Amino acid sequence: MFRHAVASFAAALLIGSAASAETAMPFALDWKFEGPAAPYFVALDKGYFSAEGLTVEITEGAGSLDAIPKVATGAYPIGFADINSLMKFLDQNPGAPVTAVMMIYDKPPFAMVGRKSLGIEKPADIAGKVLGAPPPDGAWAQFPIFAAENGIDMATVTVEPVGFPVREPMLAEGKVAAVTGFSFTSSLNVKRLGVPAEDISVILMADHGVALYGNAVIVNTDFAKANPAAVTGFLRAVAMGWKDTVADPEAAIASLITRNPAADPGLEAERLALSIKDNVMTDWVMANGMGNIDPARMDKAIEQTKSVYTFVNAPDAALYFDPAYLPTDGSLMMK
Repeated sequence: MFRHAVASFAAALLIGSAASAETAMPFALDWKFEGPAAPYFVALDKGYFSAEGLTVEITEGAGSLDAIPKVATGAYPIGFADINSLMKFLDQNPGAPVTAVMMIYDKPPFAMVGRKSLGIEKPADIAGKVLGAPPPDGAWAQFPIFAAENGIDMATVTVEPVGFPVREPMLAEGKVAAVTGFSFTSSLNVKRLGVPAEDISVILMADHGVALYGNAVIVNTDFAKANPAAVTGFLRAVAMGWKDTVADPEAAIASLITRNPAADPGLEAERLALSIKDNVMTDWVMANGMGNIDPARMDKAIEQTKSVYTFVNAPDAALYFDPAYLPTDGSLMMK
């Protein structure tokens, strides 16, 4: 079982400290302070977290897998991570106290980003070419499903493990024909490196047969059971931050830039706009509200995962997503 002594001790400390009047909820992001992180800073700056009695500090992450062990061990009560990676983590660590409680990327940004001048315009074009893929990357983790859905023989693809800092530079320099990454991250980073927009191909896996969900807010379940109102309050503040961001993205980017002064405001505004349009404010979210999932689609996502990953334990959607903490006061509706 996952609950080793050190993890239990860390979770106990976390729960004990959170029992105070002002609940501390440090939030572990999946990635850097870029455009799509702006809504959380909006919620912070507008006092939405404090109005819920929460003290929130937001920290950067190092990839889609990064927040999962942080939250599972109790080092952080709450984080942001790829739900598909969470499935595999829970299969490999049965009983780990972590689950997703609010879907953010209803349509995941997993993508293969390539260059047309290097022959990449559609999924099958990667056959016989070199793909740059960071091992901790969420998009790379789902690439076998994308390959299976599009008839790509993985044996024909030369996979080059690359670090995040060199992923886009290698594509810009033509050392790889394509990379895996989040659409709004890799495409704009390559553009910033001087590759003309018309030479960049962004192939979203969700547009090519992949039914998976994307990143969600995850919680330490021990913390959530001890502090259910705090978790619901956090999710309500996040929803309000996203709504305000959609209504006034320029102000949201201003909140972001105060935390990352070195960022290019124009580039991050474009990155945020892409995430809103392609990943967050989908037709399903506009009709049903933010945060929940469609059980039938989740079942299909699990079946797709089973096609490329052998579960040690029988998969169970209830282990991966728990909607019980979502606010029911209408704050999730985006209209």
